[in-house]
Amino acid sequence: MESLAMAFSSGWASGVNAYLVVLVLGIADRVEDFEQIPDELGRWEVLAVAALMYAFEFVADKVPYVDSVWDVVSTLIRPLVGGVVGVLLAGDSTEISGLLGGSVGGASALASHAVKAGTRLAVNTSPEPASNIGVSIGEDVVVLALVWFAIEHPYIAAGIAGALLLIGLAVLYFAIRAIRAGWRRLQAWRTRRRARRETEHLT
Repeated sequence: MESLAMAFSSGWASGVNAYLVVLVLGIADRVEDFEQIPDELGRWEVLAVAALMYAFEFVADKVPYVDSVWDVVSTLIRPLVGGVVGVLLAGDSTEISGLLGGSVGGASALASHAVKAGTRLAVNTSPEPASNIGVSIGEDVVVLALVWFAIEHPYIAAGIAGALLLIGLAVLYFAIRAIRAGWRRLQAWRTRRRARRETEHLT
């Protein structure tokens, strides 16, 4: 059950920043050699690739609209990483525990990725750099803290991840409603303006 709790937490975090999750788990295994972290994540070549991709995402994730394009590209990558990490945490992929861990990790990663991508689209409706940078740094801090916390306290971390997922879905729902309302007001204003111009032209 602890491995499934960690799979859920790491899956949620992978949906936000998959490469940072691999880095945190891998470095933690290198530094402390935690039994619950598979040695595969601590291999130097894995850490090197994760570090390179995280550096690229660190920049792309803070540029308006570029972050949304990157989210589209990452739609398959983040859930896949969440699933793979879940399998590694839970055990052999040929066992029921491994398959369950992969499913939990992949599903939670997909859900949090959808929240992240939708929220970024909402943020980009007012695309000044400060908001994107602030949101991106906040996401990185939360991912780093949650994954590190999950190593020692997997059940509490899973509860936090679940709460964050629910909050994210609620925020996304209200953000979409606000954007739709604003779009309808803009369309109504354009229609009134067009009608006024036509009336002035006729007179």
